[in-house]
Amino acid sequence: MTTTDKHFFSPRYWPTWAGLGILYLISLLPYAMQIKLGTSTGNLMYRLFKKRRHITEVNIRLCFPEITPAEQQRLVRNIFQNNAIGMFETSMSWWQSDQFLSMPVTLKGKQYLDEALSHNKGVILLGAHFSTLDMGGRLLARFYAVNAMYRKHNNPLMDFVIKREREKHLAHTIERKNLRGVLKALRNNEIVWYAPDQDFGLKHSVYAPFFKVPAATITATSRLVKLNNSPILMFTHHRCHDNSGYELELFPIIEGFPCGDDTQDATRINQELEKGILKDPGQYMWVHRRFKTHPEGKNYVYRHLPLGHK
Repeated sequence: MTTTDKHFFSPRYWPTWAGLGILYLISLLPYAMQIKLGTSTGNLMYRLFKKRRHITEVNIRLCFPEITPAEQQRLVRNIFQNNAIGMFETSMSWWQSDQFLSMPVTLKGKQYLDEALSHNKGVILLGAHFSTLDMGGRLLARFYAVNAMYRKHNNPLMDFVIKREREKHLAHTIERKNLRGVLKALRNNEIVWYAPDQDFGLKHSVYAPFFKVPAATITATSRLVKLNNSPILMFTHHRCHDNSGYELELFPIIEGFPCGDDTQDATRINQELEKGILKDPGQYMWVHRRFKTHPEGKNYVYRHLPLGHK
């Protein structure tokens, strides 16, 4: 361990180490037991984390107005269950062996990624923040060498651990502002996995419909594709409903992208994201403030959409 790394043992990081230690111990449990424990933990989080639950409820009411309030509430609870299971799946993907992760894995649409790679321009793999994020990357790495773009964690120790553990299986992790690193990978005809589904404010975004709701959507996706005229396609990853394994799916290349209009391009990307999310809405991280940016002010919908709104 380097001198720089040794400061992670200072008291300020002890709570982080404790949390990581608990996750590691849970990762040693049988898979089925972790799923059950995750479900119970999610139910507890649903009851205790009222602010995060409200954010999730607002997101679901806005994006799925066609389902009944009771159905919306069941979906919100399911989202908390999947997010908790996702924490344990992340620890499994970091610390468990391939032998432990021996559950069936189905990869659909492989031909689309192979076609994209045949262009020799590199590939932008469009992703989203599903609860199976790290597990999906670990499993995809069985089939392809993948570079993952990421945003640095606010906690330096967590950032160190996340980067180190992901790079055990992924080719490289590339910080999202490192365009030189992205360009280098694409020029080497490599895959760059990238998730543009969070709200980063309006500075580099436009309003585009996300489940028919105006959402600040970053325009960086168009710029990434232009770096090397690389094909772009959607990638999803989900745990099977009976918890028997995982399904990875690659979608056809998004043709005619970018078109030159930022709003149209952002709309197209959101449409692709919706396809992936609709495979299992409960396994998407709706706990994020996807509609944080609003013409009426930051967090407007989360402050002004009351419980029981239809």
